[in-house]
Amino acid sequence: MSEPHPILQLLRDDPRYKIDAYQFVREALSYAQEVLALGAEQPTELDPEELEDETQPRVEAHLTGQQLCEAIRLYALEQYGLMAKTVLNSWGIHGTSDFGDIVYNLIEIGLMKKSKDDRREDFDNVYDFDAGLTTSFQISRPKK
Repeated sequence: MSEPHPILQLLRDDPRYKIDAYQFVREALSYAQEVLALGAEQPTELDPEELEDETQPRVEAHLTGQQLCEAIRLYALEQYGLMAKTVLNSWGIHGTSDFGDIVYNLIEIGLMKKSKDDRREDFDNVYDFDAGLTTSFQISRPKK
């Protein structure tokens, strides 16, 4: 009998979070790297040949725990608006420390990476969940 996919085993080993929580954190990481460009070190000079060479692996920017928490907050507000906190809570996420547990669970099974300077504690109490996902939310209005 074959072994279950690592994410399925993770869900069995740590049932606190739904699979949606893990997928959301991974999406938020991509959002931070692509849309927000958090943690990206900008090259001083671009080589046009390197830009056209699709065989070169894409270098992903590294984010600190605090940066990832902020990206998750922004992504949640963008995706779910005033329902962001409710949605995250329904997946078992109740604070930024939960993001750290999710990230380190994903690191454990090889779906995320960390640097030698990263620590699980970097995710603890980064912002107040209620304030960060509800009171600071603003509805943008179209310009006249």
